[in-house]
Amino acid sequence: MGRTYIVEEAVGQYLSNINLQGKAFVSGLLIGQCSSQKDYVILATRTPPKEEQNENLKHQQKAKLDNLDEEWATEHANQVSRMLPGGLLVLGVFIITTLEMGNDFQNALRRLVFAMEKSMNKRRLWNFTEEEVSERVTLHVCSSTKKIFCRTYDIHDPKSSAKPADWKYQNGLSTSWLSLECTVHINIHIPLSTTSVSYTLEKNTKNGLVRWAKQIENGVYLINGQVKDEDCDLLEGQKKSSRGNVQATSHCFDVKVLTHLLLNSDRRSTATVQICSGSVNLKGAVKCRAYIHSSKPKVKDAVQAMKRDILNTVADRCEILFEDLLLNEVPEKKVMNSEKEFHILPHRVFVPIPGSTIMLCDYKFGDESAEEMRDHFIEMLDHMIQIEDLEIAEEINTACMRYSVNTEASLDSTDDEHPEKPIKTRIILKIQQNIGVIAAVAVAVLAAGISFHYFSD
Repeated sequence: MGRTYIVEEAVGQYLSNINLQGKAFVSGLLIGQCSSQKDYVILATRTPPKEEQNENLKHQQKAKLDNLDEEWATEHANQVSRMLPGGLLVLGVFIITTLEMGNDFQNALRRLVFAMEKSMNKRRLWNFTEEEVSERVTLHVCSSTKKIFCRTYDIHDPKSSAKPADWKYQNGLSTSWLSLECTVHINIHIPLSTTSVSYTLEKNTKNGLVRWAKQIENGVYLINGQVKDEDCDLLEGQKKSSRGNVQATSHCFDVKVLTHLLLNSDRRSTATVQICSGSVNLKGAVKCRAYIHSSKPKVKDAVQAMKRDILNTVADRCEILFEDLLLNEVPEKKVMNSEKEFHILPHRVFVPIPGSTIMLCDYKFGDESAEEMRDHFIEMLDHMIQIEDLEIAEEINTACMRYSVNTEASLDSTDDEHPEKPIKTRIILKIQQNIGVIAAVAVAVLAAGISFHYFSD
C-alpha cells in the first residue's frame, strides 16, 4: 500500500490557479512534514522563471520536460529549505503540464527529486534515521483535464521505481499544529589544523561543526521545564475540549537544551595536542523554532524537530557568511591576512503562512526596506505577503572577525566589547542567474556574534 498525503485545501486551490500562459510546463516544490502513518503537505510554491525563459517564451512552448533545468530548480529548493523551521521539509515536487505532454513527465520528476535531495543533504549536519520515511512525492497535474498523478520514490534507493500514493485534501490542516521555541547559547571553538591547509575555510568550519553537532544530538531537552520519555504523547496532560481535541491556547512549548560532557567516573579524560594554522570561534545565541502536527505527536518527534532546527541554524548561518565573502570577491588569502573586521548581522524576520499557525523566516539587513523583504518572500514562496505581517524578532548584532598573525596569540582570546566602525555584510537574497553559489535565507539567526580568530606559527 502506498503513502497517503494529507494536503491543505489551499494547496489544491493554488495548483488549480496556476496559469501556464503558453508555457509547456510549470514546476515547483511541495512543503510539509513526514510522519510514520502519513505525510502532510501544507504549502506549494512554483520555481521562479529565469529571465531568459520569459524572453524566449515561444522557444519554451516547444520544450520537452527532459529539458527541465534541474540546477535552477535545485537552487530554489536550497533557498526555500533555509526558510523552513524545524519539522518542515521539501517533501517533493509538482509539475503542471498540458495534456499533450502528459506522457513525458515521470522521468523529469524522478531526476528532479533525486537531484534536490542530494543537494540539500550536502548542507545538513544531521542524517535521517532508519525509522524515518525515505519516500519523496512527485505530483503531476494535467492543466486540461485537471487530473492528478501522485507517485513516490525512495531517496535511499537510486534504482527505486515509482509507487502510487493517495492525495487527499483537508481544510484547515495546519491551524492546530504545535510550535516549539528555544534559545541556545553557543561557544564553538574550531581549530584549523595544519594538516588540512588544502581545505577551504568553509570546509574546515563544516568539519568542526560536525563535532559540535554531536553535543546537540546527545543533549538533554526540557519541554516546559520537564524531561519527558521520548515515547510519550507530547500533549499528555494538556487540557482538552469537549470534542477531545487539545485547546488552541496550548499550541506553544518552551524548550531548553542542556549539553554535557559524556564522562564517567571510571573513564579517563584525554586531551589532544594539535598543530594549527588558525582557529574559528563561533559565539552567540541561536533562536530556534520548530513545528509538529497535532495528530498524536510523540515527544521524540518534537525533540528531533528542534535538534535539526538548531543544527540547520548554525550550518546555514556559516554557509551564508562564506557565500557572502565569495560573492563580494574577498579572496581567502586576503581574509587570512586581515587583522580585524566587524560585520552587522541581519535581523530575523518571520512571516505567517495564511490560514496557518506556522511561520517561515527570512533575513533583513539594516538598510533593507519592508517592501524589499515582502518582495523576496513573494519571489521565493509565490504567495502574497502583507508588510504588516512581517515580524522582526531580533535586535541589531555584530559579528567580530579577528585575524591574528602573532605567534603568541591565544586560542581563547576574547572579542572587544565595543567594535569600531561596523561593516555591513551584504548577502544576496535572490536567485542569481548563471551563478553557481547562491547566498540565501537562513532558518534562524546567530543572534549575538561570530568571531574568527587566526594565528600562524
